[in-house]
Amino acid sequence: MTGLIAVDAGQSGIRLRCTDPAVVAEAATAGIITAEPLMPQLAAVITDFVQTHELRPTVVGVGSSGLTTPEAGELLGLLSHLGVRKVAVAHDATTSYLGALGDHPGAVIAVGTGVVTLAVGASEIARVDGWGYLLGDAGSGYWIGRAGLNAAMRYYDGRGQATDLLDRLRAEFEHPETAYIELQSDPRWVSRVAAFSLRVDQAAAEGDAVAGQILAEAAAELSDSVITGLRRVGLMGEQPPAVCALGKVLDSPRIRNRFVAYLRLHWHGLELTPPAGTSLDGAALAASLAPDSPLLKLVAVAEC
Repeated sequence: MTGLIAVDAGQSGIRLRCTDPAVVAEAATAGIITAEPLMPQLAAVITDFVQTHELRPTVVGVGSSGLTTPEAGELLGLLSHLGVRKVAVAHDATTSYLGALGDHPGAVIAVGTGVVTLAVGASEIARVDGWGYLLGDAGSGYWIGRAGLNAAMRYYDGRGQATDLLDRLRAEFEHPETAYIELQSDPRWVSRVAAFSLRVDQAAAEGDAVAGQILAEAAAELSDSVITGLRRVGLMGEQPPAVCALGKVLDSPRIRNRFVAYLRLHWHGLELTPPAGTSLDGAALAASLAPDSPLLKLVAVAEC
């Protein structure tokens, strides 16, 4: 089979799809490890996908977190033995945007383990956050999970407000006092911390005040990122802009409702725009953008 492979690579998981032009194969695997070189990880996953499904791709489009300078040439070199002749690589903020809104003005926020916002105006493009768990990702799954774990340990010490989050921590770890050791020895500790955000959301749904406050602060951070992006690209006019919210974190009505309420302080009638497609669709589009697309400047392309 020939065709295009689209890749959506995040810290919590990697999704792949081959089209020719219809979908002919799909797969999912473990997420990328940001502390290790990215392109060899992507090449290994793509190679396994190709060989498992006996594919013959000629084009690969990738959206990935953990990118600083997209090195399409390096990835092409690692995949050329498979018959790949073109590679397009972009940060997952770009492919999330393309999948959700296409090549149109607005803002897309994608909230999973990390979080990144991309806003596109008539001529300007602004990325907000997406700076990783050490420097940013405010309001993300990791941010919420870490805040929840921190609140649990503060209560365990006697420093913090009473919260059911301590019982939920105990359900995840052998003992509160060894939880940090267990996390530090786990190579996927970032995604494990992010997974605790589900425990925080469950606690908030059951009326835990500490968990509820964490979610309220997360929603405020997320809305601030969107407003900042829209302001930077000149979309703070009277008419509500197109805003699309993606990611499992915003599946929580406790976060999503507050997030929208904060945006409506600026535009009373704003409604979130449903995504036209997924980040996998965006990864495919990244490999076929028109030469005059403003988003093309965010995509690294290599051909042979």
